[in-house]
Amino acid sequence: MNAYAIYRLPNAEHCTLISQSSEPLCLGSLAELNGREGFVIAPFSPSSSCPILLMQPDEVQTMAVCKVQTRLGRNLHSFLSTDSTKAKTTYKKDFACFHEQLVDGRFDKLVLSRSITEPLNGDLSPEDVFMRACQLYPHQFVALFSTPQTGIWVMATPEILLDGVNNKWHTMALAGTMPYAEDDIIWSEKNKAEQQYVAKYIRQCLETHCAMEIKEEGPYTVQAANLVHLRSDFSFQLASPSTLGNLLDTLHPTPAICGIPKEAARTFILHHETSPRSYYSGFVGPLNLHRETHLYVSLRCMQLMGDSCTLYAGGGILPESNAESEWRETEAKMATMRRLLQMP
Repeated sequence: MNAYAIYRLPNAEHCTLISQSSEPLCLGSLAELNGREGFVIAPFSPSSSCPILLMQPDEVQTMAVCKVQTRLGRNLHSFLSTDSTKAKTTYKKDFACFHEQLVDGRFDKLVLSRSITEPLNGDLSPEDVFMRACQLYPHQFVALFSTPQTGIWVMATPEILLDGVNNKWHTMALAGTMPYAEDDIIWSEKNKAEQQYVAKYIRQCLETHCAMEIKEEGPYTVQAANLVHLRSDFSFQLASPSTLGNLLDTLHPTPAICGIPKEAARTFILHHETSPRSYYSGFVGPLNLHRETHLYVSLRCMQLMGDSCTLYAGGGILPESNAESEWRETEAKMATMRRLLQMP
């Protein structure tokens, strides 16, 4: 099998396996998705080393999650933690660089991400990791994909980029992060402002592509694994569903994973983040498969590499942000994936 993906929609009892015997189609821009169908794997910023990929499957199969292990198999290992002192030092250096830009007024918001590569020890396959994610995170979009261009990735993400059946479409603004607690949650002004930046941006993007009124609900608090976020929902109809790629090109990357203004922020991130994002903070999912589209932002994700794995996390930075609390937020986000690699 040259390329494959397995995904399970939130709260679903079954997952979908798609496989392709040839290499996925490489695209130069998201607009090239207009009129196409398949399984999309898009990076944060397309390049020759991280292209936009479209799997056009030879096989599409629905199965219970418990059947996945017997269908596919590779050997990996279970988690062994390493010292994060060096990673924290690097992160604080990046934070100072980003924060200076915000204080000087060059950007309204920037998203700073980091990654850490951990050694592994034991016996665990990618399919085992996928099944554990389905069990532990029933309300998230869980996906495993493997292609020659990307390697093997697993994610359990809460954030919809674009979701549609027929001509009823949905997206969300998801920003602001705190650890989950059963007590009353009080959101800081920083978190509220961060979420409003994303919501305003998404509405402006949709207004150029929608045929009818856009319905907005929120913000409200939602739980995602060990964290809570602020969320607003948008429902709409497209003026021309055949130009879905144009809408994706307008939306991605949103301020939830990039910054404001968008293109200047993306350029700054690409030049100043220590850790290349690769397919982290891109998006994946089925596009027009059986007339349904379910595209999710690639958050809470990791790349699996046999004897090691690379974990990714990030967070929004505003002028009032501080390095220590932002570091703790990335640690909390990485814990979602670390939990999958610990022995039961």
